[in-house]
Parts: sequence; structure tokens; C-alpha cells
Amino acid sequence: MAKYWIGFLGCFFSVWTVSCGQPSPQKQQKVETTSAPQDNAKADLQLIFQVLEEKYQGKTQSRSSLTFKNTGNAPLLATGWKIYFNGSPSYKAKDTNGPIKIESINGDLLHLVPTENFKAIASGDSITVEVVSAGQIINDSRAPYGFYLVWDKEPAKGYTLTTRYVKPTKNAVGWIEAQDIYRQNQNIQNIPEDKLTKVFPTPAQYTKTGSSITLTPATMVTTDPAFANEGKLLSEYLETILGKPNVAQVQEYGKNSIQLNKKPGLGAEGYELQVLPMAIVINATTPAGAFYGIQSLKTLIPPSAYAQKQTSITVDGVQIKDASRFPHRAFMMDVARNFQQKEQVLKVLDLMALYKLNVLHFHLNDDEGWRLEIAGLPELTQVGGRRGHTLDNLQFLQSAYASGPDVNNSTGSGHYTKEDFIEILKYAKARHIKVIPEIETPGHARAAIKAMDARYYRLLNEGKKTEAEQYLLRDLNDKSVYRSVQYWNDNVMDVSMPSTYRFLEKVTDEVLAMYKEAGAPIQTIHFGGDEVPKGVWEKSPSVQALMKKDASIKEIDDLWYYFFNKLNAMLKARKMYLSGWEEVGLRKVRENSKLSYVANPVLAKENVHVDVWNNIGTNSDLAYRMANAGYKVVLTNVTNLYLDLAYQKAYEEPGLYWGGFVDLDKPFYFIPLNYMKNMKVDESNNPIKPGTFAGKEQLTSKGKANIVGLQAPLWSERILSPERQEYMLLPKLLGLAERAWAPDPMWATEPNTAKSEALYTAAWSQFVNTLGKRELPRLNYYHNGFQYRIPTAGALVENGKVLANVQLPGMVIRYTVDGSEPTAQSKVYLGPITEKGTVKLRVFDVTGRGSRVIAVDNR
Repeated sequence: MAKYWIGFLGCFFSVWTVSCGQPSPQKQQKVETTSAPQDNAKADLQLIFQVLEEKYQGKTQSRSSLTFKNTGNAPLLATGWKIYFNGSPSYKAKDTNGPIKIESINGDLLHLVPTENFKAIASGDSITVEVVSAGQIINDSRAPYGFYLVWDKEPAKGYTLTTRYVKPTKNAVGWIEAQDIYRQNQNIQNIPEDKLTKVFPTPAQYTKTGSSITLTPATMVTTDPAFANEGKLLSEYLETILGKPNVAQVQEYGKNSIQLNKKPGLGAEGYELQVLPMAIVINATTPAGAFYGIQSLKTLIPPSAYAQKQTSITVDGVQIKDASRFPHRAFMMDVARNFQQKEQVLKVLDLMALYKLNVLHFHLNDDEGWRLEIAGLPELTQVGGRRGHTLDNLQFLQSAYASGPDVNNSTGSGHYTKEDFIEILKYAKARHIKVIPEIETPGHARAAIKAMDARYYRLLNEGKKTEAEQYLLRDLNDKSVYRSVQYWNDNVMDVSMPSTYRFLEKVTDEVLAMYKEAGAPIQTIHFGGDEVPKGVWEKSPSVQALMKKDASIKEIDDLWYYFFNKLNAMLKARKMYLSGWEEVGLRKVRENSKLSYVANPVLAKENVHVDVWNNIGTNSDLAYRMANAGYKVVLTNVTNLYLDLAYQKAYEEPGLYWGGFVDLDKPFYFIPLNYMKNMKVDESNNPIKPGTFAGKEQLTSKGKANIVGLQAPLWSERILSPERQEYMLLPKLLGLAERAWAPDPMWATEPNTAKSEALYTAAWSQFVNTLGKRELPRLNYYHNGFQYRIPTAGALVENGKVLANVQLPGMVIRYTVDGSEPTAQSKVYLGPITEKGTVKLRVFDVTGRGSRVIAVDNR
């Protein structure tokens, strides 16, 4: 998954040696370095970061500048301070004899310290140093961030610094250009709204009848008693746009009513929806089916109805028969790296429900945070759920992912109380969403490890040694040396210790108790299982003792199977099955000194579910190999479904890019049961060469039955606000919803390449028109509105005219030629622009929110 490759690149590139030169502004050398420290420099030192050169020295590394600007009233002294920041440990000063040095602390935390060559910075002056780092900095996700200053005389206190990021002046990394976007959009046809399928995701059978019904505040909702919850939710929804209609548990045909009827034979999630002149009828066998029929009705309602209270709403007549394609349609929300409040979780659950997603994979802990209250283990949230500037990680964890020095930072710190979590579970259950909690083990467990360390020292100081050791997660005498792919050297549980299993059983039982109190279903717990680095456990006395005792553990690698066999048994005893990342079901094989991974046949027989993310390079067929071997597979392919990857290769686009760039089309053209057929570009966005997948394993009939569904994760390393979460989430999540629910499209199974491409182009136009004209306008208001990404305009100059287009028809392109940024009042693009000069273009939605600006020269 994302976290693997970010770390891998950093660890790999950090072996580069960087050479140096020294900037030495003369003005700084005149400053007296014996002046008293400037107290307001705590806030008045500003930093400016800019990439100067990619592929520095012909290597895969970048040379950048970091400018220190003193905006205060007194000099910044040459000594007596450190500046902490988050970034790859590959960051080094370009000049080893220069004014600064950069040192890695742990994880992504580094600090910058002045050397004897640093000269004090006078008020109003600045100094610029150069740094070298691994990889290419395509956008600011690989730039250093989260800077804060700590005075030596006040070592436990940090002061946040303002940092400005300046776009590089040269396009040395192949950023996408306006003409590239134009060519991507040029086959999109503008389809009139009345020609669009008005239910989304696309239903299995859909017929327009030509009639309609008008809903008013007097509309009656009638429901079979089995669908009382669904009727209540429908009534509450109609109240937001019409005023509250009456709800009655009757099954009589009523004038101007919405009826929820129980009908056998429609399946677990199937429904029928008829919009008749006198009534709307939804038939279903189960409450889930009735619920999904209601969601389809919601998308039938015109988006304009959401803008304000309506006195009446006209709904077009349709006949629909529908059911889900996959039973597991999941969104993974990471709240461990950076936290989201309960209210945002509930909002996302409503979004998922609208588009028939039925699994929230809740990533509740990681190295950087533990987010769920566990009774009897207060340190998990008191220590593991908070981040700030710390010298020992005993009161809270160190800063990570730009959470800064303040322990009250709302993204680095936070957790869900027992009451919060139960409320989330109840909310999800009412919307037919299963919540799968993820407890990361044995790696990615630093927050838990440090929390249990704090508990150990607290109880030890109270003279309670036995109790202190009850849930300890590491051997205190372990001298093993390792570095995880996120650069941690202390983030893996010791799987040989009985206390580790006591801890996991305690957490499991407390989680199950919360589900029981909420009345929510739980069939599995996701126990992570990825990215345990080489070197772990090798010098643990506890491990050595276990290996002498247990003959089945012949080498360190065998501890992996020992651990997950025990977790599997623990869950089976509680009538649940084990879920994890793909590594849970893999076994290391060495042939001729070459290491490879194959499906572990032992757990394949145990109903173990694995989320398979890695479809890069030699692992392009890994998901299919595991499904063929007997594992229940959730397709979580990084190249098409990782929502935290940037939409486009542009400096202004937020998001990571280690696994490629994921725009709206990537999840849409994903073919679950034959995804190699439609993979168009590699992780560098280069066209895939013919024959790339020759010899790769395809799904067998048994393997197809083991593909249980799809999942789109949103890792939160760079998600510092609800608005950023929604930007990365939407509209890409709608591509996942379409693929997970709708029937296999014709273009996916058409063997003729030309016909398949033509069918795809028509389907893509239908999809983007539906989003641009119906679903995104709806989401401007649904649950108080979502801050989805508005696409960048495409543009090129042809025969002295500027041509422009947009990915989502229904949105408006506006432009200026006077150098100003386009606003919602600027000229509307209606055809080729003949005006000369620099033409700036920007796309706007119906509320006046705009995209980023692109510019083309028409000279």
C-alpha cells in the first residue's frame, strides 16, 4: 500500500552521497552573534522552499533552496536553536562545511541545526542554504514541511514557523500541460441531461416510462414493518427538501405516496423501483435492498432541489430492477496518520450510503496515532493518540506529517471515545454499512508500543511490576536494529511475547463489546500485517527463548506464520475470520539466492480475507494469484484505486505519486476481473508497452469466485483538513462506486479492440456528463456540501485561436486576457478565443467554486 512505497523510496535514495557548495551572503557576517536572543523570532522567522534542480548531478535526486527570512526586530543568533521538520531522511545540506546540518531523528522527523559557519541573521535580512534530497519533487508532497523552532534554553517547547513553497521555474519533471489535458478531454461528448441515465451508480435494468410524479410536503411514506428503519431515513431525507411527510406502517396503495414493500426473490441487496404517476413503489426482499432502492430514488431527484426548500419536486417516471455486482464495496479511511473528527466520519458515511458503498475499513492505528478509546488502557489515547514536540515520547508522540509542536493540533492529536465509536457504528448500521476496524500489527504499531511503554513505566513506579508487564509490546532488552519503510526504528511488536497476545485479546474484546452495545454486526477484524522490515526480532532475548522452545520456528521468518496463526485462532474462537493486507497470506521463498513471495497454503484454507494493493511490476498479477490459491481477495489496486495519489502530474496538485497519478478515469476504467486488459500507463504515467503482462496469471473460475469486492483507500499523510480529504475523495470515489455496484460494462468484455474503445468512449462520456450535470451539483448541498475537486481546463492554441474544454460537461470555463485571475464573473468560454496575449482559464461549478488556473500564450 501507499505507506510501503513512500518509505521504500526514501530508504533507497537515502544511500546517495550529496556534494556541496556554500552560499555566504556578506551582510549576515556583520551581525553581532553575542546579542540577546530575539524572543519574537519564535514566530517571526519565515522559511521559503524552492526546488532548483531535478536530477541533480545526473542522479535521481533534487537540489533545493531553503531561505531563512528574519521578519522580527532583533537578530536571529547563530547558535542556541534547532529547527524541526518532517520529510524524507534523505534531506541533507548540500555543503557539508556549510552553515547548517540536517540530522534524522526517527520516522519522518528531522532537525536542522546551525554549524559554526552559520552567521546571525539581522532583522529584515535573510540567508539561503541549499539542500539535496532523494527523488524528484513533482509536487510539494515530497517537500519538507511542518517546520518549528526550538530554543536550546527551552528544549521542551516548539514554535511553529511559517513556510512558503515556490513553484520551480523549469518543467524538468514532465508536468502535465494544458494541451495534454485538452487532448485527454477531446473525445468527451456533451450529452443533454434528459438523455442521461438518472440513477447512479448505473442500475442493471433501467427504462424511462415518459410519465412523472410530483412530490409535495403531503407525500405519504408507507412501509412494510420490516423496513421501518429505511422508512424513517427516507422521511428524514425528504424533510430536508420538502418538509416532513407522514410515515405509516401500512401496505395499502395510497395517492401521492412512496411505498416500501417486501417482496421475496430479489436477493440480499436487490430492489425494484417504479415511479408511477400516482406513487413511487420500491420492492425489496431485505432492508438493505429497500435502502438501496431509496438511494436510487435520491439520485432521481433533480440536483437543483437541494439548493433550497421546495414546495414540490417532479420525479421522472422509470422502471428499475437492480442489484449489486460485488458484495464488498469499501472505502478505507485512515485517521491514524492525521485525524478526522467524528462529524466528518458521519458525513463520509452518508456519502458512501448515497452511492451504495457498504464497507468502511476504519484504519484506527498506525505508527503515528492510536484513535480509539480502549477501556482499561488509557495510555493508548492519552499517549498514542496525541502528537507534539517531545523529548521522550512518554507523554505523547513526536510530531509527524506536519502535525507540528502543539499537542492540541487537531490533525496530529485526537481520538474517538467509546461513545463516539458506538455512535459511528449505529450510524453506519442504519445505512447498511459494515465497519471493519483495523488494528495494525505487528508492524506499524509504534503508537501502541509507546503507549504501553508509558503504562509500563507508570505502573513500575507504583511498584506494580507484574501488572506493568501485562501488556508490554516489546522486549526491553531487544538490541535488534532495523528501519521500517517509513523510517521508524521502534515500531514492531515482539510476536514472541505472551504480553503481546494479551494486549491484542484485550483490544479485541473491548472492540467487540462496543459493537455489541451498538447492536452492530462484526464478522472480522483487520490486523494489518504489512511492512515488517528486515532485522526485526533478530536480537530479541524473548524471540531466542521461543525458538529454543518451539521447534516449528526454525528461522526468524517463521515468526510471521506463528503470529498470524495465533491471531487466526484467536478470532476463530470468537466466531470471526481474519482480515489483513496481502502480506498476511504470503510466504517467503528463496531460490538461487532470489527472494520471492507465494501464497501461503495454510491460511488459504481458513477463510482469510486479504486486501491486495500491489499490482506494480512483477506483482501485477498478485491479486489473481492469491484468489486462485483460495484467499478471499478485496481488489485494492494502487494504480487505479488509491485516492491519496495526485489527480495529475502538476506541481499545484496535492497528493502523493509513488504509485502513479489517479485521475477520475483510473477507477472508472478499472476492470476487476481482467484489470491488466485496461491498464494504460505505468506508475510514472508512461504508456504501458505491449507484452508487459505476457505470462502473467489470469483468474481461474475458482479465483473469480474469490474476488469479494473492491476497495479505495485514502491514506492521510497529507490530509490536514476535512476539505483536503473531500478534494482527494471526490469525484474519484464515484468511479469506484460505479465499478463496484454496476454490471460489467460492454466495453470491458468486448474482444474487438476498436469496438471496445468505441464503447468505452461512449460510456466515459455518459459517466462524466452524469457527474458534471447531476451528481456533483447534488453534492454541493448534500449533507451541507462537499468540497470536491473541480477539474482543470484543457487548452491549446490552433491557428491563432485558443481552444478549451473540460472533463466534466456542465461546468463552466471562464477566462481573462488582462493578466488577472479568472473569477465567477469573468467571460464565459463559448468558443475559440481570438484575443491575443496570455489567456488564463479556470473552470467553475454552479456555486462559483473554481479550479486551479491554467494559462496559454496566444501571440
